[in-house]
Amino acid sequence: MTLSYCSAMTDSEYNKTVDLYADGIYRFALKHIKNAMSAQDIVQETYTKVWVKHKEVTFAKSKAYLFTTAYHLIIDFLKQEARNGEFKEQEIKKSVKPVEDFDLQTILHEALDKLPVIQKTVVLLRDYEGYNYAEIAEITALNESQVKVYIFRARQTLKSYLKQIDLVV
Repeated sequence: MTLSYCSAMTDSEYNKTVDLYADGIYRFALKHIKNAMSAQDIVQETYTKVWVKHKEVTFAKSKAYLFTTAYHLIIDFLKQEARNGEFKEQEIKKSVKPVEDFDLQTILHEALDKLPVIQKTVVLLRDYEGYNYAEIAEITALNESQVKVYIFRARQTLKSYLKQIDLVV
């Protein structure tokens, strides 16, 4: 049995990952938890965990490792919030908004918030961060088929939600 040599991430490569991916991880966390300070904490904790293991992580795999770590921290955060009773699911707003208050960005965020966490995660990784199915599977520990199914279901739910909004506006 032969082992292939993987070069550990150097200090300068680690610093480069901060420049390349910190903003994306922050956006990813913020979309899930809706709190800027907590999202910043997720980014900081992600990089702390990666620093501890930087000798085991190659620079080539650092992006997937960072987003995987952030994903697990987000899930832990949401579970903790649910246990503490601080996480409150938003009610579907059935009130009619005047057309001048119509804001597509806000409506899309509301629609994303209606999705289960795993569906929201795969959609954000695919449509906001530009990952391919294989990378999303690696980050979320799903197989590619599961990723495709979750994305399909999420998009169907979003489409249905947006059609409801369309009837109101």
